[in-house]
Amino acid sequence: MKTSKPAAYDLVSRFNHWIVAFAMIGMLAFGIYIDDFVPRGPQAGALLQTHKALGVLVLAYGLWRVGWRLARGFLDSAARMPAWQEILSKITHWVLIAGIILMPLSGMTTSLFGGHDINIFGLFTIPGFTENKTVSDLAGDAHGTIANILIAFIVLHIAGALKHHVIDRDTTLVRMTTGRTER
Repeated sequence: MKTSKPAAYDLVSRFNHWIVAFAMIGMLAFGIYIDDFVPRGPQAGALLQTHKALGVLVLAYGLWRVGWRLARGFLDSAARMPAWQEILSKITHWVLIAGIILMPLSGMTTSLFGGHDINIFGLFTIPGFTENKTVSDLAGDAHGTIANILIAFIVLHIAGALKHHVIDRDTTLVRMTTGRTER
């Protein structure tokens, strides 16, 4: 017996979306700030440790969010779109879902294979591995590349949501904010 898909996102799905959205955008901004604006030294080290600890928490919540999303499935589009928009929408969602996991995982890999522990706000520590510069450097490069890809796709995602809301005047954004199926 096939069940029909719901018309709107449930409260948990909406909550997960917004928590992870703000966490990912915040972590991207925090990482750029540390990398581009903080001189190397003790202050940068302390900020980087905070970034790493938050990254582990983002990964843990991100795994929950992705698992919930995959278990609940994907809603049908709120409105009919040309095929290229449907394809772009699906690619965008899958890139964002992958990024939720790959971004913090690549950051952790960079640190751990760099021989550095990750202290989670004094609650527990993930011990660093025996240093492997090659793996650490590759993961660091991946971390930066994934960050750039995520920024581009987050902008695309926001632009698409605003286009649906302002130009198309459909319920795409409303379904993710209020859960309503009508404007």
